[in-house]
Formats: sequence, structure tokens, C-alpha cells
Amino acid sequence: MPPERRAVLLLLGLAVGGQALRVWVAQPGAPPGQVALLPVPAGSAPLAHRDSSLALARPLGPGEQIDLDRATALEISRLPRLGLRLAKVIVADREARGPFGSLEGLDRVPGIGAGLLAAIRDNVRFSAVPPPHPPAPVEPATTRNTAVGTPTRLPILNLNTATAVDLERLPQIGAALAGRIVAFREKYGPFPAVDSLVRVRGIGPATLERLRSRITTE
Repeated sequence: MPPERRAVLLLLGLAVGGQALRVWVAQPGAPPGQVALLPVPAGSAPLAHRDSSLALARPLGPGEQIDLDRATALEISRLPRLGLRLAKVIVADREARGPFGSLEGLDRVPGIGAGLLAAIRDNVRFSAVPPPHPPAPVEPATTRNTAVGTPTRLPILNLNTATAVDLERLPQIGAALAGRIVAFREKYGPFPAVDSLVRVRGIGPATLERLRSRITTE
């Protein structure tokens, strides 16, 4: 077959195929060349989505507060010094362990320290009732030596010299947390003050107050 004839047949085939595809895609009765637009889902609008995204991205206004017991990760990420990654950690902790109820409850989240709590204090609220905490055991300042009938003062531990075994004797300090205290000290050097203990993961302001009378750095 001559090349010219093959070219003509190929063009005819393409034209027929294109016409068939147009008829199949087009709606019945639609004029030639009409472009069909994808339908917008009911109840949604592009402008509404845009406005919602802009609202979540804007800084907090004066007096505005985020409810950390109900807010989404995007809403929480609007707080100062708190990005989306940490906001997702907060939501995951809340879903796994229940609402926080207070700043003290929020302190349980890894990555939340005393500095961050102070930075967001005025911009957060908690709608849930704080979970009940059993009263911390009250240790007397002295214990009585029954052998001789005289009081014996409890030892004060030096954070910069105490071993992990020594630290385990402190209230609410288990083996894992005692090990983290020692590891932190070995990595970053001696603790300059008792308050600097909150830099250790797992030590929050409430725990520090329970330990204050039993520890020193001198």
C-alpha cells in the first residue's frame, strides 16, 4: 500500500476515534465543545476551605484561648513556641490517656517543659475536669530509730553526686527516671540548681516540689 494511502487511513481512524470518545464523555444533549466541570461536594465551598485554613494559621488574638482538652492539632499549633509536630503529640497523648484538665496534667506530655508551660499559660484553657490523683505519700522530716528511741533525719541527696540507686529512694522516682537523671548529668554536666532538674524528661514542676526538701546541688 502506498505511504500516502496509509497516512490517509491513519488520519481517518484517529478522527473516528476522537469523535467516539467525545460522544462517550459528553452528557446527552450537551452542545459540541462544552467542558464538563467536576461537581463540588454538597455543603462545601473552596472559599470556605480557604477561610478555615487562614483562620487556623493566624496568630492568637488578645485574650484568645485554646481548649487543650478538645482542640485539634492544627488549632493547638497556633500556640506560641508550639509547632504542628508537638501539637500532634499532645493530641495523641490526650486520646491515649484522657484529657489533661490542667497545666499540671499537660506536663505529662514528652517535650513539654516548664518554659513552654509558662509561655502558653495565658493562652490555654481546659474544659475537662482534672483526673483525680491519689494523695502523694507524706514523708516525715524525721523517722524514729526504734532501737534507741531517738529521731533520725532523712538524708538529703546531692543531685550531682548521687547514684541511680540513691535517687530511687526519693518519692516518685523509679529506676527508669533515676537512670535518666544520672544520664542527663553525665551528658550536660552538674546541675547548677535544684530547679534545673525539670530539664530532665519526666520531671515536672509538681514532681520537683515534692522532691525539693530532699535534694540539693551543693
